[in-house]
Amino acid sequence: MPRLERPVRQSISLPNRIAKHVHTIAKARKTSANRVVIDLIEAGIQAKEAEKQRFFSLANQLTESDDPTERQRIKEELARMTFGA
Repeated sequence: MPRLERPVRQSISLPNRIAKHVHTIAKARKTSANRVVIDLIEAGIQAKEAEKQRFFSLANQLTESDDPTERQRIKEELARMTFGA
């Protein structure tokens, strides 16, 4: 039987506008604000990991490509990911 992870109590302060949004989501889902915060954090972690994997995938494509047009496109996409430009 897998061992369940023990939760760690963590106190955070949220800006008022975010707290209101969290409570609105919690009410709509009929769940606790704590559950909503956990779900949002997990989604954010997954999104950051996916972004990291996409970056490395593009970097690999860049090193493997011989097509100058494709290389330029990949460089521009990597720049957008890195610098938001």
